Amino acid sequence: MGMEHTAKAFDEDLQELARLVAEMGGLVERQIVDSVDSLIRRDINLSARVVTTDVELDKLQHMIEERGVLTIARRQPMAVDLREIVGALRVATDLERMGDLSKNIAKRVGQLDSDFHPLKLIRGLEHMTDLVQSQVKAVLDAYAAHDVPAAMVVWKGDEEVDAICTSLFRELLTYMMEDPRNIGFCIHLMFCAKNIERIGDHATNIAETVFYMIEGQPIGASRPKGDMTRFSSTSSAG
Repeated sequence: MGMEHTAKAFDEDLQELARLVAEMGGLVERQIVDSVDSLIRRDINLSARVVTTDVELDKLQHMIEERGVLTIARRQPMAVDLREIVGALRVATDLERMGDLSKNIAKRVGQLDSDFHPLKLIRGLEHMTDLVQSQVKAVLDAYAAHDVPAAMVVWKGDEEVDAICTSLFRELLTYMMEDPRNIGFCIHLMFCAKNIERIGDHATNIAETVFYMIEGQPIGASRPKGDMTRFSSTSSAG
């Protein structure tokens, strides 16, 4: 009876952890879209909402950590059960970082003062954001479903995000060289694109966590990382 009761209580703890992670994930998906929307539309109210929601995300992460640590202490789970809890803690950490990156984008909205608003650049940024947001959704679904192949699709998709970011950076540099008055706005978009790319990296981290949770070991292959957006590497390459 005792063992059965403990197993049931442990399952309930795991379900509660999964519920909190899902709630956090839903908020983060919204944050990503809202932060870029607020920048593109220069919507101060929307950007303020992104900043306030970040506090909510931090609270959820603390709740997940407390519950996770408590569950480990109370149940002393082994192997696969322990990985479930560690997995939830790792996913929550990545989601919290995504929330921070979104908040950083939103906080720049008040600093935009130019009338320069090139559609091509904005479309590029929107496309990149859509892609990353769908990566985040897919990887959270894979986490919830314990679906390793689905997680690996996200893991491999990181290269595409990096490629879009690189071409957007080239485009932005062109605009900045054409007219110095564009520089301020382009720097904001560059910062925004880099943060979106980093959100994509966190989605890749979550994919690695899903793999570790199910397989019990880290991914063997090296990460598909073609990060060519660092200025130093572009200037010295010849």
